Amino acid sequence: MKHGWLSRQLGMEPEDQWKKEIVAGAISYFAVVYIVMVNAKILSDAGMPLQAAMVGTLLTSIVGCLLMAFGGKSPIVVVPGMGINAFFTYTLVHSMKLTWQEALAVVAVTGALFAVVAFTSLYKMISEAIPKNLQHGITVGIGLFLTFIGLQKSSIVIAHQTTFVAIGHFNDPNVITACVTLVLAVILFIRNVQGGLLISILIGTGLAYVLGAVHPGEAVSAMEALRQYGGLFGELSLMKLADIAFWIAVFLLLLIVVFENIGLITAQTNMIGRPERFKGSLRALSVSTVLAGILGSSPPVAAAETTAGIAAGGRTGLTPLVTAVLFGATFFFIPLLGYIPDSAIAPILIIIGGLMVQGVRDMDFSDFTEAFPAFLIMVMIPFTYSIVDGMAFGFIAYPLAKLAAGKGKEVPVVMYGISILFLANFVLHGIL
Repeated sequence: MKHGWLSRQLGMEPEDQWKKEIVAGAISYFAVVYIVMVNAKILSDAGMPLQAAMVGTLLTSIVGCLLMAFGGKSPIVVVPGMGINAFFTYTLVHSMKLTWQEALAVVAVTGALFAVVAFTSLYKMISEAIPKNLQHGITVGIGLFLTFIGLQKSSIVIAHQTTFVAIGHFNDPNVITACVTLVLAVILFIRNVQGGLLISILIGTGLAYVLGAVHPGEAVSAMEALRQYGGLFGELSLMKLADIAFWIAVFLLLLIVVFENIGLITAQTNMIGRPERFKGSLRALSVSTVLAGILGSSPPVAAAETTAGIAAGGRTGLTPLVTAVLFGATFFFIPLLGYIPDSAIAPILIIIGGLMVQGVRDMDFSDFTEAFPAFLIMVMIPFTYSIVDGMAFGFIAYPLAKLAAGKGKEVPVVMYGISILFLANFVLHGIL
């Protein structure tokens, strides 16, 4: 069987051990399945029905993993990305005032452009044109943004008109649940417990019901969730296709998707010692992004949790194939997933934010013309509560700083064009 058709399609070699690949796929699943609940919760903030968003998340993950299995032939697990889902909900919908249907159209169009980039040499040109400091600044800024959202959803931080202050009474059941879940999740993560984030969510959910933070509601069956999903599938709207704001949204999302996935896939294919599978993996992911807009989800990424499967011996496309099968079985648990409260999920956002912030160690602070624009991106994304506006400050500041230092020639022409687009976006929205 190892030498059969399936082995060739998955990129398996004679020495590959099927048992290791299957175990790696199962481990990858348990490491990343929390995304079903977390992503759906964030998408529901955009107005999507919660159970329908769970179905959309599952289908996007299944399709993405299958494309990676047979197209990329790599042990990379594909799921909707954290940080990008925040961009979808809190920037495209809340800040830019798109409907979630129009935001899905942004995802699909972005995926089509991503495919053009992935199937040509454009991905190299774009990646090389944007300074590394700004790329890392975006990752760190989104990490801080996710942390901020997690603190709010957990009620550890609450809003008082124009200020945010730590809550004074920690006898609130929601705060207790969030704090216990956070501590448990950190401990399990540090100890490298497989599926630690999922375990933390489940224990936090049980604690929330014991403390009375939430109360059992009416169960929604898997069939009912699928019926609700009928109002989500293929509901992307192209009504704003002629608006400049739509294309600014597409451009910004494309930058985030391209930068994040190039970095992740490069690292993951190098980890398995098969860098030649980079192109196939990037192309599979680009097609997954197009389909995400149709299936009703924010864009997928090459999950960072893939490293768990690689560490367990995953080397080929069989790993994501197994993960896809397990995601399919998750449909039967959708009724139970709907009971999970924000207080059990918010701590996971905080931890993921902390992981993303570690990108600051790869930044160069020795040159102020490089450091200050990246610093602006990092702080302005959470402070403006907008990934777009935060990026704009840094991308506008970068060429200005270089020109002030007499280093204007160091700025790629593409960067000047991006800065002008960001500035035009500010002017159009009356910010300046």
